[in-house]
Amino acid sequence: MSKVLIINGHTPAPISPGRLNASLVDRARLFFEENGSEVKITNVSDVYDVEAEVERLTWADIVIFQYPVNWMGLPWGFKKYLDEVLSAGLDGRLCAGDGRSEAAPKANYGMGGSLIETRYMLSLTFNAPSEAFDDPSEEFFGGKSVDDLMWPMHLNAKFIGMRQLPTFSAYDVFKNPEIADDFERFDLHLRSVSQHLEVAA
Repeated sequence: MSKVLIINGHTPAPISPGRLNASLVDRARLFFEENGSEVKITNVSDVYDVEAEVERLTWADIVIFQYPVNWMGLPWGFKKYLDEVLSAGLDGRLCAGDGRSEAAPKANYGMGGSLIETRYMLSLTFNAPSEAFDDPSEEFFGGKSVDDLMWPMHLNAKFIGMRQLPTFSAYDVFKNPEIADDFERFDLHLRSVSQHLEVAA
């Protein structure tokens, strides 16, 4: 039985009340519970205990980071959560230093993570259409992928030792939402990730 932590990184804002992210969190919870997993959920917009969140991260086999991409990065409340929780875990629970040693002070930066058995998945919602990515003719992203854009978040996870699962994205959610299709794709994505984990086990 897997232990799954779902972190809803949505921060309430007038332009984005968070219904889609909350719905994706609920679908993920239902999927994993129906498959026999134990699920815990953190909403960063609620009051949370930093020490308890460190313990939740060390408890989990799988961590799902669910959030809207705001100004090409994390919502401010989610960034605050990561600053507080990851910093509290620098005592060895999440990472034992930054990976360097006295013997090799210039090598292996970022490779001191403690959660080496933990897998993580980004689940993102975008105003941008999918066509804005992976296409060099689209000037704004210049051919970059979603995972290129989210590289700092992937590095945060890698810093504490977690290993990446495929990213899910819902696109164009303001101007051309296709919510039913997003939900169907999300369910298929979770099934694919679950099968991947079973093969790797």
